[in-house]
Formats: sequence, structure tokens, C-alpha cells
Amino acid sequence: MVDRAPSALKFLVGNELRLTREAARLTQASAAKALGWPKSKLSQWESGRNQQREGEVRSMLGLYKASPPDIERIVRLAKQPDDSDWWASYGDVVPDWMRTRVGLEALACKEFVYDDKVINGLLQTKAYATALLDNNLRVPIGDVDRVVDLRLARRQRLDDTVMPLSLHVVLEEAVLLRPVGGSGVFAEQLRHLLELAERDNITVQVIPFEVPVHDGLDGRFTLLHFEEACGIGYVESPDGARYVQEQDHVDGFAKRAARIATSALDEAASRESIARHLAAHD
Repeated sequence: MVDRAPSALKFLVGNELRLTREAARLTQASAAKALGWPKSKLSQWESGRNQQREGEVRSMLGLYKASPPDIERIVRLAKQPDDSDWWASYGDVVPDWMRTRVGLEALACKEFVYDDKVINGLLQTKAYATALLDNNLRVPIGDVDRVVDLRLARRQRLDDTVMPLSLHVVLEEAVLLRPVGGSGVFAEQLRHLLELAERDNITVQVIPFEVPVHDGLDGRFTLLHFEEACGIGYVESPDGARYVQEQDHVDGFAKRAARIATSALDEAASRESIARHLAAHD
């Protein structure tokens, strides 16, 4: 669990430094000794708790015998302006374990999401999101509007004119049968989903009931991809989250994502499925 959120950018840089150290087969203790640092400093850098500085990043990567392209890639990442805390004005309603996740989304170029219970937050209407959070144990009644506003603000990544987020969502057909908020709210949500599914940077697929077994049955997850960093997996639970950083595990998530997408209807057939379910509420 993540109990105190680092900046998402520092988190990414730290992950790159840790992966490069491990590829060099050095322990934290041996690397810190070679650098003349206390082990705690190296630990804080790798966890993203402290700001990583360019000169020392180069020293670390030199010790790890990283390739010149990897050194420049990680240094570029460390020098990047940090806008990943854009959510700070919502800090009072964002739990610590969620803050890094929201920041990582701001830095990602691609995101894959498998959802088995509800429509993904990036695709939700205001009314649908509000209905989901009404009487929710995790969100105090007085905070619902602010949490909904944060979900809507996250959608701005989809509209970015410079680097819009490429979003791929696969959802279970059961999601299309759960009329969150009642028939009117749910019909509005399905129409919104259909509109978004037509956009070039958004892919929506549906796994029909006719597919009884597939690789998503272990539960919902998110996979984030970055231009200058290795991918990160994310699994949320009712009281926290797990960030998947080990690359063999991330690769496993990517394989699951590909297999889940193959199990689903193609985009056109998925839109037809959504439209059929919408017709039941119109």
C-alpha cells in the first residue's frame, strides 16, 4: 500500500533508478556505499520521496553502467517540469494512495483499463459519478461533489491538444446492465459512452456474456504507459492501492491486457452492444 504519496514524476524517476540498479545486480547498500551516500538517501530517491538532481542521477547511472540512451532518457525525465500534482486543489478529498495514481495519469501517454463492475471514471457523466458515490462508505456525503469534480477534471487528459491520453477500456457486458442512478441517468451515461467511443484516442470494447472465461476474471486493473519511462500497473482495493513496478509483472499485465482485448468484441460490435442496451432505457 502507498501511505504517503510522492510526486508522480519523482515516483517514475525513482522507479527507473531502482530498475537500473537491479539490472546492474547491485543492492541498495552496495550502491549507496559506492556513491558515498547513506542508504536512506538512495532509498528516498528510489521511492520518489526526495527530489532527484541531474548531476547525482548521472553519477548513479554511470555506476550502474547504464547505456548512454538510457542515461539521457532518465535524465530528461528527471528534468521534466513537474505538473503531476495538478490535483492539489482537491487534496482534501484525494486519499494518499490515490494521489500518485492521478499524477501518473497526467504523465501517461497510454492507459489500458479493464472494468468488470462500473464504467471507468474517465468516461463517466457527472450524474452517473454522483449516483455511484451517493451513500458510499469511502466518500463522506459532504465530499461527493468535490470528488465528482475531480473525476470530471481528470477527463481533460482526453482532450489535450498536444498529447491527448490514448485510452483503451475493456468492460464486461454486465456493466451495461447495472442502471446506476436509474434509467434516465444510465441512458445519458450510455449515450456519452457511445460518443466517446467514436473518438480517435479512445477505444471501448465489451466482453459479452457469451465469453464465460477470460483473463480478466482475476479482477479490474489499470496499465499506464509513458514516453520516457517503463510502464506501471495499478490495482485498486476498497482501502488502498498496489502499484506494480517490477517489469516482469508489468509485462504480465500487458499480456493480460492483450488477451482480454482479444476476448472482447471489436470496436464496432462493442458500440452495437452498447446501443442495444441503451435502447432498453430510451
